[in-house]
Amino acid sequence: MTQPEDTTAKEAEESSKNKDNEESFAETALRLGGKTEEESRRTGAIDKADDQVERLFAPQYKTSNSPIHKSVWSKTIPFDLFRVPKIDSDSILSPNMKACLKILKERKDAKTIYDDQGKVAKTVLNDIGKHGYWGMLIDKDHGGQGASTLEFMHFLSNVALIDPTTAGLASVHGCIGAVDPVRSFGNEAQKNKYLPKLASGEMLSGFALTEPNAGSDLTALRTTAVLDGDHYIVNGEKLFVTNAICGSTIGLVCLIDNKPAVLITELPGSESESFKLVNYKIYALQHTYNNGLKFTNFKVPKENLLTPQIGDGLTIAYHGLNLGRLALCAGATGVMKVLLANMLPWAHYRHTYGQSIDTRELVKHRIAKTASLIVGAQSLYLWGAWLLDQGYRGELECIVAKIFGSEAQKEVAIEYFMKTHGGRSFVQGHLFGDNICDFLAPSIYEGECEMLGMGFFKALAKEHGKKYFEPIAQTLHEHKIKNFNPVNPAHAFLLRKQLIPYSFWWLENNIFAAKQNTAYEVQSPLKEHLDFASQRLTELPAILSDNMVKHQLKLADRQCLITQLSAQVQDAITMIVSSLYAHNQADEAVILASDFLGTCLNYKATRKQPDSAYFKKAKNLADCVLDGKFLNIKDIATGDIIFPY
Repeated sequence: MTQPEDTTAKEAEESSKNKDNEESFAETALRLGGKTEEESRRTGAIDKADDQVERLFAPQYKTSNSPIHKSVWSKTIPFDLFRVPKIDSDSILSPNMKACLKILKERKDAKTIYDDQGKVAKTVLNDIGKHGYWGMLIDKDHGGQGASTLEFMHFLSNVALIDPTTAGLASVHGCIGAVDPVRSFGNEAQKNKYLPKLASGEMLSGFALTEPNAGSDLTALRTTAVLDGDHYIVNGEKLFVTNAICGSTIGLVCLIDNKPAVLITELPGSESESFKLVNYKIYALQHTYNNGLKFTNFKVPKENLLTPQIGDGLTIAYHGLNLGRLALCAGATGVMKVLLANMLPWAHYRHTYGQSIDTRELVKHRIAKTASLIVGAQSLYLWGAWLLDQGYRGELECIVAKIFGSEAQKEVAIEYFMKTHGGRSFVQGHLFGDNICDFLAPSIYEGECEMLGMGFFKALAKEHGKKYFEPIAQTLHEHKIKNFNPVNPAHAFLLRKQLIPYSFWWLENNIFAAKQNTAYEVQSPLKEHLDFASQRLTELPAILSDNMVKHQLKLADRQCLITQLSAQVQDAITMIVSSLYAHNQADEAVILASDFLGTCLNYKATRKQPDSAYFKKAKNLADCVLDGKFLNIKDIATGDIIFPY
């Protein structure tokens, strides 16, 4: 876990208390914008939790010094922070990782991964657990494998090639389950007690946050825990908890003294009056146990309370999200590879009017789009993991990876895989029909994508807003001016001191806007995409800031606009990451895929319609894939063609 800024533990704790009593930026903006005290308070609580997580990181690794934040708001794009070292797919996997993959491959071939209830079989979980599957992210001193984030995410992507559900279980357990809360916020006694059992798989874990009345609004929590002697007495209900079965271990988010807290909770081996599973039918996650939990005067030992040095339970809940978001992108990359691998035999087999459909322009376009999205997702999850290993918080970067990966998986599944397979897609036993909900659900996990896009914008604009707009808003509020008009002389005079810093910023970014980028030598056509993205990032600060001026405190209500602005930044960043990744890999097929992805994003940004040059790139990439030259897709096992002619 990254240490707080350079202070002693006592100073950090005192600083945290003082800062926690301060009004957050979001709370200030909403209050000054005329929102209700309740909305301001609730939104402010989320904002404070974000601030608390931010204080866990040294200054150079905070969001304001992240690659994306620097690329938008500073005069230089730090290309070195976008260039992931070349990855050798085989050597990055440890012997234990390879052993786990071998077991899963054998089980899949034997069709014994799932038990008679359609869930991942306990024997499978135990077999891979013997090779460290559940402790990949736990340090070796506590019985784990000590894998880096980069190694773990690449491993997950390979697991998803065989069985996405098993990959998802590792993500739930290691990223958002009990592992991250205990290893990051547990005391020594808690670490010694729980981490070895979590590493061995003796304890499989989940994280109980969502409630029937609380989804994205985490301030609506109702589950409570009241200290009574040596135990907390828990009452409340949780929903959508993967690995929620009798005997598992969960991180339970609840209210203690009306403040969010996390209790490491060992669920009993059977239901009782104080603990019951809430069963429901859910279309996604069909191969896992996903249940609700209902507690009635349920006892949890008081020593199971996690007490972070900074913040509270929301800090703990937020901390693991970035790992979970990267894991979703890594898993999506593996799934899309499987979809592409299963698209190719069918496209070659299926004939129309005497020719196989893999010779048709429309199908080639689908193959090319899929390949380009695979490279985009792969470059983003590797980049995000690399940054986390260096110590960065990675909030912006992991959001980009999650949104791109989950939306790409949805697009590939429906627009390219389903449409190419036609009616067979909906036959029981077909990869699409049997798993459609699992292909779509990641767009909701770890934050629904459009909501997360708004969170991306908020994190990106926060520093700029606090520096230039909060002083203006405070002055307007003090003088009871509801609508600021910059051309009104009285307003301009009243705010003359507050407007001077922003005026200098505006001149610098509108008159002298060119970014002073270090020349980055990459081969054509990747250089074109770097140049285009750099130009977009030169224009975006003024666009973002102008909208903050135009809409002022009402900007928070312009959700569709915020989502659109957020997407523009994300697309420019994706072009940079994928272009540098392809250049570094020096693989012809990867370069073609990255070039086509950059072209698609360019056309989207400029609203240009696909032309002959666009379709020529699609054809060249598709031919490369069909020739078996793309990312070992030809080596991925495929299913049978249903109803052959």
